Amino acid sequence: MLQDKLNQDLLARFTPKPGRHALLPELTPQQTLALLCRVLFREGYNDHIAGHITVRQDDGTYLANPWELTWGEVSASDIVRLDQQGKVIEGEWNITPAINLHMDRHAARSDVHVVIHNHPQWGSVWSAAGRIPPVYDQTSALVDSDPVLYDEYRGTVEDTELGRAVVDALGPNKWALLANHGVLVVANGIRQAHLRAITLEWRSRLAWHVEALGGGSPLPDHVVLATGKRTDGNGFPFLWEAMAREEIRRDPCVLE
Repeated sequence: MLQDKLNQDLLARFTPKPGRHALLPELTPQQTLALLCRVLFREGYNDHIAGHITVRQDDGTYLANPWELTWGEVSASDIVRLDQQGKVIEGEWNITPAINLHMDRHAARSDVHVVIHNHPQWGSVWSAAGRIPPVYDQTSALVDSDPVLYDEYRGTVEDTELGRAVVDALGPNKWALLANHGVLVVANGIRQAHLRAITLEWRSRLAWHVEALGGGSPLPDHVVLATGKRTDGNGFPFLWEAMAREEIRRDPCVLE
């Protein structure tokens, strides 16, 4: 009950005052996903054309970024729509052969509306090392749990059996490091997905630098838990909107 009250107080404190301009223009689901791709690309989710994001829609279909384009060039009109088997039913591009990883994850958990898979630089360093990065600062604690370490690499995840093994390894958790491969993040919506994805890469980058200096003092577990519980439920207040606005200013064509 106390934690719920803290969460309500935090959200109330950061609610815009009446009469202020909207934090973002009204966006279509396609525009929102294109913005997420662009924002995460700048955060390090930039392994060429690798990686994919799926977003469950109310009608049971899924939106996804196309296979042929980098996350840094995707615009709203490039987003494709998939059926429940992962087949393209709307759009001009193709979808990754590894889409089964996403479809299986969505099918296994009704709470998952967004699935992100990529090979970001710093998360991939720790996945290759087979280690979980410690939490060395407040920003690294914005999500209140450690990622799962799936420590067996047996091939690429377009193989149905191998993709399902990754899904099983994630279980009910929020995110995972895939040994010798990359990362997997799931969320209840775009704002939470954004927070989890950038927190994992920030945490991985900072921990690498701290340990390169010989190590440091990680935050106590109870501090990490308390920090994450105040922010991870629906994303840190205003953070997604700020990053999306920055991307729109940088290239308004993302909305086309």
